[in-house]
Amino acid sequence: MPHISVATAIELLKPVTWFAPVWALMCGVVSSGESILANWPIILAGVALAGPLVCGTSQAANDWFDRHVDKINEPNRPVPSGRMPGSSALYLALGWTGLSLLVAWSLGSWVLVAAVIGLALAWAYSAPPLRLKNNGWLGNFACAISYEGIPWFTGVTMLTAALPDPRILWLAAFYSVGTLGIMTFNDFKSAEGDRQMGIRSLPVQLGIPAAARLSCGIMLAAQAAVVVALVWWQLPWHALAIAGLSAGQAALAPRLLAAPEERAPWFNGTATLMFVSGMLVCAFAVRPS
Repeated sequence: MPHISVATAIELLKPVTWFAPVWALMCGVVSSGESILANWPIILAGVALAGPLVCGTSQAANDWFDRHVDKINEPNRPVPSGRMPGSSALYLALGWTGLSLLVAWSLGSWVLVAAVIGLALAWAYSAPPLRLKNNGWLGNFACAISYEGIPWFTGVTMLTAALPDPRILWLAAFYSVGTLGIMTFNDFKSAEGDRQMGIRSLPVQLGIPAAARLSCGIMLAAQAAVVVALVWWQLPWHALAIAGLSAGQAALAPRLLAAPEERAPWFNGTATLMFVSGMLVCAFAVRPS
Protein backbone atom coordinates (compact mmCIF):
# COMPACT_ATOMS: atom_id res chain seq x y z
CA MET A 1 0.00 0.00 0.00
CA PRO A 2 1.46 3.42 -0.91
CA HIS A 3 2.65 5.70 1.86
CA ILE A 4 0.38 8.71 2.42
CA SER A 5 1.49 11.42 4.82
CA VAL A 6 -0.79 12.68 7.59
CA ALA A 7 -0.37 16.19 6.21
CA THR A 8 -1.68 15.07 2.81
CA ALA A 9 -4.69 13.33 4.38
CA ILE A 10 -5.50 16.47 6.39
CA GLU A 11 -5.16 18.59 3.26
CA LEU A 12 -7.68 16.32 1.54
CA LEU A 13 -10.15 16.96 4.38
CA LYS A 14 -9.76 20.76 3.88
CA PRO A 15 -9.78 22.12 7.45
CA VAL A 16 -10.52 25.63 6.14
CA THR A 17 -14.03 24.42 5.24
CA TRP A 18 -14.81 23.20 8.74
CA PHE A 19 -15.42 26.67 10.17
CA ALA A 20 -18.91 27.12 8.70
CA PRO A 21 -20.55 23.94 10.07
CA VAL A 22 -18.76 24.27 13.41
CA TRP A 23 -19.97 27.89 13.71
CA ALA A 24 -23.53 26.79 12.92
CA LEU A 25 -23.26 23.97 15.46
CA MET A 26 -22.17 26.47 18.13
CA CYS A 27 -25.12 28.69 17.21
CA GLY A 28 -27.27 25.65 17.92
CA VAL A 29 -25.53 25.15 21.25
CA VAL A 30 -26.18 28.78 22.21
CA SER A 31 -29.80 28.70 21.10
CA SER A 32 -30.43 25.51 23.09
CA GLY A 33 -30.03 27.40 26.35
CA GLU A 34 -27.92 24.62 27.83
CA SER A 35 -24.68 25.24 29.73
CA ILE A 36 -21.53 25.08 27.63
CA LEU A 37 -19.23 24.35 30.58
CA ALA A 38 -21.44 21.56 31.92
CA ASN A 39 -21.68 19.89 28.51
CA TRP A 40 -18.19 20.43 27.10
CA PRO A 41 -17.47 16.73 26.30
CA ILE A 42 -20.67 16.49 24.23
CA ILE A 43 -19.96 19.80 22.53
CA LEU A 44 -16.41 18.73 21.71
CA ALA A 45 -17.74 15.54 20.13
CA GLY A 46 -20.27 17.61 18.18
CA VAL A 47 -17.55 19.92 16.90
CA ALA A 48 -15.56 16.90 15.72
CA LEU A 49 -18.67 15.51 14.03
CA ALA A 50 -19.62 18.73 12.23
CA GLY A 51 -16.12 19.71 11.15
CA PRO A 52 -13.44 17.04 10.65
CA LEU A 53 -15.85 14.15 10.24
CA VAL A 54 -18.96 15.04 8.22
CA CYS A 55 -17.51 18.10 6.47
CA GLY A 56 -14.20 16.28 6.02
CA THR A 57 -16.04 13.34 4.46
CA SER A 58 -17.74 15.66 1.98
CA GLN A 59 -14.41 17.21 0.99
CA ALA A 60 -12.68 13.86 0.52
CA ALA A 61 -15.56 12.51 -1.57
CA ASN A 62 -15.70 15.70 -3.62
CA ASP A 63 -11.97 15.61 -4.35
CA TRP A 64 -12.20 11.99 -5.47
CA PHE A 65 -15.13 12.49 -7.82
CA ASP A 66 -13.74 15.85 -9.00
CA ARG A 67 -10.25 14.57 -9.76
CA HIS A 68 -10.63 15.22 -13.50
CA VAL A 69 -11.93 18.75 -12.96
CA ASP A 70 -9.18 19.47 -10.44
CA LYS A 71 -6.57 18.62 -13.05
CA ILE A 72 -7.68 21.89 -14.66
CA ASN A 73 -8.69 24.01 -11.66
CA GLU A 74 -6.39 22.84 -8.85
CA PRO A 75 -3.75 20.39 -10.18
CA ASN A 76 -1.79 20.56 -6.92
CA ARG A 77 -4.62 19.05 -4.85
CA PRO A 78 -3.76 15.66 -3.26
CA VAL A 79 -5.61 13.48 -5.80
CA PRO A 80 -4.66 15.02 -9.18
CA SER A 81 -1.08 15.60 -7.98
CA GLY A 82 -0.70 11.90 -7.17
CA ARG A 83 -0.06 12.41 -3.47
CA MET A 84 -3.27 10.41 -2.77
CA PRO A 85 -2.70 7.62 -5.31
CA GLY A 86 -5.11 4.99 -6.54
CA SER A 87 -8.45 4.93 -4.74
CA SER A 88 -7.05 6.02 -1.37
CA ALA A 89 -9.14 9.21 -1.27
CA LEU A 90 -12.31 7.18 -1.87
CA TYR A 91 -11.40 4.70 0.86
CA LEU A 92 -10.73 7.54 3.28
CA ALA A 93 -14.13 9.10 2.49
CA LEU A 94 -15.88 5.76 3.07
CA GLY A 95 -14.05 5.16 6.35
CA TRP A 96 -14.79 8.69 7.52
CA THR A 97 -18.48 8.14 6.70
CA GLY A 98 -18.60 5.13 9.00
CA LEU A 99 -16.78 6.97 11.78
CA SER A 100 -19.14 9.93 11.43
CA LEU A 101 -22.17 7.68 11.84
CA LEU A 102 -20.65 6.04 14.91
CA VAL A 103 -20.00 9.39 16.62
CA ALA A 104 -23.46 10.68 15.65
CA TRP A 105 -25.08 7.54 17.10
CA SER A 106 -23.29 8.17 20.40
CA LEU A 107 -24.80 11.68 20.57
CA GLY A 108 -28.42 10.63 20.25
CA SER A 109 -31.07 9.57 17.76
CA TRP A 110 -31.85 13.05 16.40
CA VAL A 111 -28.14 13.72 15.85
CA LEU A 112 -27.87 10.42 13.98
CA VAL A 113 -30.81 11.40 11.76
CA ALA A 114 -29.15 14.75 11.02
CA ALA A 115 -25.82 13.06 10.26
CA VAL A 116 -27.43 10.54 7.91
CA ILE A 117 -29.08 13.39 5.98
CA GLY A 118 -25.86 15.43 5.91
CA LEU A 119 -23.76 12.50 4.72
CA ALA A 120 -26.36 11.52 2.12
CA LEU A 121 -26.25 15.07 0.75
CA ALA A 122 -22.44 15.02 0.80
CA TRP A 123 -22.28 11.90 -1.36
CA ALA A 124 -25.18 12.96 -3.58
CA TYR A 125 -23.42 16.28 -4.19
CA SER A 126 -20.33 14.69 -5.71
CA ALA A 127 -21.07 11.10 -6.68
CA PRO A 128 -22.93 9.79 -9.72
CA PRO A 129 -25.67 9.15 -10.58
CA LEU A 130 -27.13 12.17 -8.76
CA ARG A 131 -24.01 14.38 -8.69
CA LEU A 132 -26.00 17.40 -7.56
CA LYS A 133 -23.10 19.73 -8.22
CA ASN A 134 -23.75 19.37 -11.95
CA ASN A 135 -26.61 21.80 -11.34
CA GLY A 136 -25.61 24.93 -9.44
CA TRP A 137 -29.02 25.36 -7.85
CA LEU A 138 -29.28 21.84 -6.46
CA GLY A 139 -25.62 21.46 -5.52
CA ASN A 140 -25.24 24.79 -3.78
CA PHE A 141 -28.47 24.41 -1.86
CA ALA A 142 -27.40 20.94 -0.69
CA CYS A 143 -24.15 22.48 0.55
CA ALA A 144 -25.96 25.39 2.20
CA ILE A 145 -28.26 23.10 4.18
CA SER A 146 -25.32 20.90 5.18
CA TYR A 147 -23.16 23.84 6.25
CA GLU A 148 -25.78 25.81 8.21
CA GLY A 149 -29.15 24.20 8.80
CA ILE A 150 -28.13 20.66 9.73
CA PRO A 151 -25.28 21.64 12.11
CA TRP A 152 -27.52 24.22 13.83
CA PHE A 153 -30.16 21.52 14.34
CA THR A 154 -27.45 19.17 15.62
CA GLY A 155 -26.14 21.70 18.13
CA VAL A 156 -29.57 21.90 19.74
CA THR A 157 -30.58 18.26 19.66
CA MET A 158 -27.32 16.83 20.96
CA LEU A 159 -27.84 18.80 24.20
CA THR A 160 -31.62 18.58 24.57
CA ALA A 161 -32.43 15.22 22.91
CA ALA A 162 -35.54 16.95 21.55
CA LEU A 163 -36.64 18.78 18.44
CA PRO A 164 -35.70 22.47 18.50
CA ASP A 165 -38.07 25.36 19.10
CA PRO A 166 -39.84 26.10 15.77
CA ARG A 167 -38.24 29.57 15.78
CA ILE A 168 -34.82 27.94 15.66
CA LEU A 169 -35.88 25.81 12.71
CA TRP A 170 -37.10 28.90 10.85
CA LEU A 171 -33.86 30.78 11.50
CA ALA A 172 -31.76 27.79 10.41
CA ALA A 173 -33.83 27.57 7.24
CA PHE A 174 -33.49 31.28 6.44
CA TYR A 175 -29.73 31.23 6.94
CA SER A 176 -29.43 28.07 4.86
CA VAL A 177 -31.14 29.89 1.98
CA GLY A 178 -28.83 32.87 2.43
CA THR A 179 -25.80 30.58 2.37
CA LEU A 180 -26.76 29.58 -1.16
CA GLY A 181 -25.31 32.96 -2.16
CA ILE A 182 -22.05 32.31 -0.31
CA MET A 183 -21.68 28.91 -1.97
CA THR A 184 -22.05 30.58 -5.37
CA PHE A 185 -19.16 32.96 -4.67
CA ASN A 186 -16.97 29.92 -4.04
CA ASP A 187 -17.71 28.69 -7.57
CA PHE A 188 -16.18 31.72 -9.27
CA LYS A 189 -12.62 30.40 -9.03
CA SER A 190 -13.52 27.14 -10.78
CA ALA A 191 -15.81 28.53 -13.49
CA GLU A 192 -13.44 27.78 -16.38
CA GLY A 193 -12.83 24.17 -15.37
CA ASP A 194 -16.54 23.68 -14.67
CA ARG A 195 -17.38 24.99 -18.12
CA GLN A 196 -14.92 22.60 -19.78
CA MET A 197 -16.19 19.60 -17.80
CA GLY A 198 -19.90 20.34 -18.28
CA ILE A 199 -20.62 21.28 -14.67
CA ARG A 200 -23.47 23.79 -14.74
CA SER A 201 -22.53 25.90 -11.71
CA LEU A 202 -24.39 29.18 -11.39
CA PRO A 203 -21.43 31.23 -12.70
CA VAL A 204 -21.42 28.94 -15.76
CA GLN A 205 -25.20 29.10 -16.23
CA LEU A 206 -25.65 32.83 -15.62
CA GLY A 207 -22.20 34.32 -16.14
CA ILE A 208 -20.13 35.60 -13.24
CA PRO A 209 -21.59 39.16 -13.10
CA ALA A 210 -25.19 37.93 -12.99
CA ALA A 211 -24.33 35.17 -10.51
CA ALA A 212 -22.72 37.76 -8.25
CA ARG A 213 -25.82 39.96 -8.33
CA LEU A 214 -28.05 36.99 -7.63
CA SER A 215 -25.87 35.83 -4.73
CA CYS A 216 -25.92 39.24 -3.05
CA GLY A 217 -29.67 39.40 -3.51
CA ILE A 218 -30.24 35.96 -1.99
CA MET A 219 -28.10 36.78 1.06
CA LEU A 220 -29.92 40.05 1.69
CA ALA A 221 -33.39 38.60 1.05
CA ALA A 222 -32.80 35.78 3.53
CA GLN A 223 -31.70 38.24 6.20
CA ALA A 224 -34.72 40.45 5.46
CA ALA A 225 -36.88 37.41 6.26
CA VAL A 226 -34.94 36.99 9.50
CA VAL A 227 -35.60 40.62 10.44
CA VAL A 228 -39.33 40.20 9.79
CA ALA A 229 -39.41 37.01 11.87
CA LEU A 230 -37.60 38.63 14.79
CA VAL A 231 -39.99 41.56 14.76
CA TRP A 232 -42.92 39.15 14.63
CA TRP A 233 -41.50 37.35 17.68
CA GLN A 234 -41.20 40.70 19.50
CA LEU A 235 -37.40 40.79 19.46
CA PRO A 236 -36.89 44.28 18.03
CA TRP A 237 -33.32 44.89 19.23
CA HIS A 238 -32.06 41.68 17.68
CA ALA A 239 -33.97 42.54 14.51
CA LEU A 240 -32.24 45.93 14.46
CA ALA A 241 -28.84 44.24 14.81
CA ILE A 242 -29.53 41.96 11.83
CA ALA A 243 -30.77 44.92 9.80
CA GLY A 244 -27.53 46.76 10.58
CA LEU A 245 -25.38 43.81 9.57
CA SER A 246 -27.38 43.46 6.35
CA ALA A 247 -26.90 47.15 5.60
CA GLY A 248 -23.16 46.66 5.98
CA GLN A 249 -23.22 43.85 3.44
CA ALA A 250 -25.31 45.93 1.05
CA ALA A 251 -22.77 48.75 1.33
CA LEU A 252 -19.96 46.39 0.31
CA ALA A 253 -21.86 44.85 -2.61
CA PRO A 254 -21.18 47.59 -5.22
CA ARG A 255 -17.41 47.14 -4.85
CA LEU A 256 -17.83 43.38 -5.32
CA LEU A 257 -20.09 43.77 -8.34
CA ALA A 258 -17.58 46.05 -10.06
CA ALA A 259 -15.12 43.12 -10.28
CA PRO A 260 -16.84 39.99 -8.91
CA GLU A 261 -14.33 37.34 -9.92
CA GLU A 262 -11.40 39.27 -8.51
CA ARG A 263 -13.13 40.47 -5.32
CA ALA A 264 -15.15 37.40 -4.32
CA PRO A 265 -12.50 36.33 -1.72
CA TRP A 266 -12.54 39.86 -0.25
CA PHE A 267 -16.34 39.81 -0.05
CA ASN A 268 -16.26 36.39 1.61
CA GLY A 269 -13.89 37.78 4.21
CA THR A 270 -15.97 40.86 4.99
CA ALA A 271 -19.66 40.55 4.12
CA THR A 272 -19.77 36.84 4.95
CA LEU A 273 -18.33 37.61 8.39
CA MET A 274 -21.26 39.97 8.97
CA PHE A 275 -23.66 37.30 7.72
CA VAL A 276 -22.47 34.62 10.14
CA SER A 277 -22.28 37.13 12.99
CA GLY A 278 -26.00 37.58 12.48
CA MET A 279 -26.49 33.86 13.06
CA LEU A 280 -25.02 34.19 16.54
CA VAL A 281 -27.19 37.24 17.25
CA CYS A 282 -30.22 35.14 16.34
CA ALA A 283 -29.05 32.25 18.51
CA PHE A 284 -29.03 34.55 21.53
CA ALA A 285 -32.37 36.03 20.48
CA VAL A 286 -34.26 32.72 20.72
CA ARG A 287 -32.23 31.25 23.60
CA PRO A 288 -34.54 30.28 26.49
CA SER A 289 -34.36 32.84 29.28
